[in-house]
Amino acid sequence: MTRRRKKNQNRKFTTRNSPNFSGQHLIHNKKLINEIVDQAKISTHDIVLDLGAGKGGLTLVLSNRARKVLAVEYDQKFIKKLKQLELKNTVIIEQDILKISLPREDFVVVSNIPYAITTPIMKMLLNNPSNGFQRGVIVMEKGAAKRFTSNFVKDPYIIAWKMWFDIQYVKAISSKNFSPPPRVDSAMITINRKAKPIVPYSDYLIFWGLVDYVLKNPQLSIDLALRGVFTPPQIKHLKTSLRIKNEVTVATLSERQWGLIFETMVKHVPKFRWPKIKKAVLLLSPSR
Repeated sequence: MTRRRKKNQNRKFTTRNSPNFSGQHLIHNKKLINEIVDQAKISTHDIVLDLGAGKGGLTLVLSNRARKVLAVEYDQKFIKKLKQLELKNTVIIEQDILKISLPREDFVVVSNIPYAITTPIMKMLLNNPSNGFQRGVIVMEKGAAKRFTSNFVKDPYIIAWKMWFDIQYVKAISSKNFSPPPRVDSAMITINRKAKPIVPYSDYLIFWGLVDYVLKNPQLSIDLALRGVFTPPQIKHLKTSLRIKNEVTVATLSERQWGLIFETMVKHVPKFRWPKIKKAVLLLSPSR
């Protein structure tokens, strides 16, 4: 390997692993910006978190409607632009998004998030249902948006999120609305805390243990995936309660079916057989 080639590779590695590498593509379409904020139904009572505020396109509109805006940005050239806006009800948080402390009060997220850290941001907001996150409108990479809202779920954390939050795909967004234009398609999703959680907040770690165990192989049938937690007679009874006649994979179970499986485990399975969550599985956001 030549010295020049090695130097270029090292530069690429350093850039992509610094907090400044975010895959951020700024929205320049003012009509779209207003549509995003309208979708969030922001009122003068809301505290809004803008993750990856950039030059303040969303931040400016949010500041005119919200009680308080927390604009998170790490890039100094963008921070300078944000400060020039002189928004009185806006606090600029000069920090890496993944290292911030979430507000202790109830808050809303309205953001065009950096695509390179989409899943870590979602985990920060949704992994711990007892935090103050109430609802959000987020623009992200389209593939991730489809994965988070699909009825076929192979990731345990997505099933866990759906016990406490409704996640809906709203629309695709053309790359023409961004600067620089992303190479991948984008989309808007909404997130709303369920009025009545399917699993109690206090039981979220127990549920995580169950779903992490069952989805080790998402393609398994109910009988095979639940074996080790439930007895064969319990599985047979559970399938009747779930209204499952033919063999289906656990990745196709609905939110309500997951809730029933959890409820059945808590009521009828001895605690020593409950799957335990591994600490490495969870990247918890700060509690309220």
